[in-house]
Amino acid sequence: MPNLPASPTLSLACDLIRRRSVTPADAGCQEILIARLRALGFTITELPFGDVHNLWAVRGHSGPILCFAGHTDVVPSGDESTWTTPPFEPVIRDGLLYGRGAADMKGALAAMITATESFVARHPSHKGRIAFLITSDEEGVAINGTVKVVEWLAQHGTIPDWCLVGEPSSTDRCGDTVKNGRRGSLGAELTIKGVQGHVAYPHLADNPIHSFAPALVALANERWDDGNDFFPATRFQISNIYSGTGATNVIPGELTALCNFRYSTEVTADELQRRTHAILDQHGLNYDIAWNLSGEPFLTPHGELVTAVQDSVYAVTGLNPELSTAGGTSDGRFIAPLGTQVVELGPVNASIHKVDENTSVAELDELALMYLGVLERLVA
Repeated sequence: MPNLPASPTLSLACDLIRRRSVTPADAGCQEILIARLRALGFTITELPFGDVHNLWAVRGHSGPILCFAGHTDVVPSGDESTWTTPPFEPVIRDGLLYGRGAADMKGALAAMITATESFVARHPSHKGRIAFLITSDEEGVAINGTVKVVEWLAQHGTIPDWCLVGEPSSTDRCGDTVKNGRRGSLGAELTIKGVQGHVAYPHLADNPIHSFAPALVALANERWDDGNDFFPATRFQISNIYSGTGATNVIPGELTALCNFRYSTEVTADELQRRTHAILDQHGLNYDIAWNLSGEPFLTPHGELVTAVQDSVYAVTGLNPELSTAGGTSDGRFIAPLGTQVVELGPVNASIHKVDENTSVAELDELALMYLGVLERLVA
C-alpha cells in the first residue's frame, strides 16, 4: 500500500476498511470507534441484539442532541479477483481511496469521528449533546440494528433533536446533494391461483398468467398520487414473476409476483394496500397477498438541521446543495418517527456496492469539515 498522507480522517477510514465487516459482522470496527469516543469523554452503551453489534454513545448531560448515525457493515465484495486491488486492503490511486466501504460508509464514519475530535478540542464544554448511533445491520435484513436501538432510546426517553446520517448522498461532488427525506417502501408477494392443465385443453384449465395480465396493466397504469415538491409520484413495480412447470405443454396452476411501491408522503401504506386489493378484486382474481412494509416515507423540511447542513456545505465547498429524497431506503426511516429531524450527508454514491468501490481522498477531509460545521452551528 502506498504511503498515506497524514490525514486523521483518511487513516481512520483505512483502519475501518481493513476490517472485513460483511453484514452482520462488525469485525472490530466498533471497538475502534469506542476507543476514540471514550477518549473524548463519551458515555458508551453497547447494545447487541442477536448477532448484530450496536453502539449508542453520548457526550454531555443537557441540551439538544445532535446524533451522528451510521453503519460499520458492508455488502459482500463478490469475486475478489474482479477487483483491481483486494477489497479489504485500502489503496490510494489517482486521489481516490479504494476499498469496500470507502463510500458506503466507513469514510463517513471516519469523518464523523475526526470532526467530533476537532470540535471537542475547540469546545470541551459545549452546550448541547453529541451522540453516535452505530449498527452492523444496515445492509442486511435490518431487524436487529438501528430499529432496535431506536426502541431502546424511546424506552429511555432519549430522543435526538437532530440526526445526521452518513449515507453516500452526493452525486458528482461531495456535498452537492443532501437527502432530507426518503420514499417509503412497501413490498408484496402476490400469488394468483389458477387451475393447471394441458395446453391443448385450455377450457379445462385456468391460466393465472392470462388472468393476471389485465390486472398487471391496471396496476402499472394506476395514478397513485402526484407526488409533491419533495417527492416524485408513487410508482408500482414488479421485480420478479414466477410461474410454470418448465414444460411447454402445461398450463401453470399458480403465478407468484414480487411487487414494490416506492411511495411519497401523499399516500399511506394502508391506502396503497386497499387500492391494490380493489384492482385485483375488480378483475375477479383468486389470489393471496403478503405485505411487507420496510419503511414509511419521511421528510425533514427547512429548519435548523437542513439550514446547518446547507450552510456548512457552502462554507467548505461553495456549493448550494440540492435537497433530494431520491434513492433507496436508509436507517433514517427508523429514526425520523421519533420526531427527530433527519438529514443524510455523505460521499459520492457512484461506486457504492460495486467492484472497486472508492471515494475521493480530498473530499473525505472536506466531509469532516462539513460535519464540524454542523456541530459548530448546532451544539457549540
